[in-house]
Amino acid sequence: MNPTDGTTDGTADRAGRASAADGIRFAFGTLTVLPVRLTRWDRGAARAGMLAAPLAGVVVGLCAAAAGGLLLLAGSAPAFAAVVSVAVPAVLTRGLHLDGLADTADGLGSGKPAEDALRIMKRSDIGPFGVVTLVLVLAAQIAAVSELYGAGWTRGAVAVVLAAVTARLALTLACRSGVLAARPDGLGAAVAGAVPIRAAVAAALLVTAAGAAAGAVHGLSGAVHHAAAVLAGLGAAESLLRHCVRRFGGVTGDVFGALAETAATVALAALTLG
Repeated sequence: MNPTDGTTDGTADRAGRASAADGIRFAFGTLTVLPVRLTRWDRGAARAGMLAAPLAGVVVGLCAAAAGGLLLLAGSAPAFAAVVSVAVPAVLTRGLHLDGLADTADGLGSGKPAEDALRIMKRSDIGPFGVVTLVLVLAAQIAAVSELYGAGWTRGAVAVVLAAVTARLALTLACRSGVLAARPDGLGAAVAGAVPIRAAVAAALLVTAAGAAAGAVHGLSGAVHHAAAVLAGLGAAESLLRHCVRRFGGVTGDVFGALAETAATVALAALTLG
């Protein structure tokens, strides 16, 4: 999530409304390491980009599922395939979501006022709260994916993709109107409040329906289960978002990373139930 990867076009800044292509470039340019050149860095592009964030999740999830599937076909144990499937999203995001999770955990765990907590989060080192949180979250993701791969590659692959999409959808919802930035600069300031509430809700409904359709291969119960997993992930991310807004006064790039990892982990955990 690095705005310096792109360029600022004065004409685009004045245009306001961004095209779908602008939004896709913004989403992939800020949420992945894929070589996508940003041509706009303004509110219009931020709005379109964060609405397109779930598309970035589809690509990241497919890459993770493909890596795990190839290992399973080669005779790998589900646990090792799960480790690789969890590692791929980290690689494709330069580990920024995990870094944001650790920094947010340190900020929340410090118990300090907002200004001091934000200063802690901005430091390059990771404190004890961040380390413990990273270990637990990664262990939970690997355990969940391993169990799902053990039940069949397709079941695990669908779960990995759905978790990646749910993680990016959580960012779309966190950028809805009314959510403020905790700092005047950075990604949080660029995208906070950029997405209209109706558009964010529409994106959530679309992804939930897509999740239900993916689970429908296992019958009606599968459709309900997968839709519920999406909603569980979004619910957990929403709870964390509200807590962070209360504690920090708004969102930051680190908070976005924490929301994505939280949504993915809870969605995966929900898919192992039942």
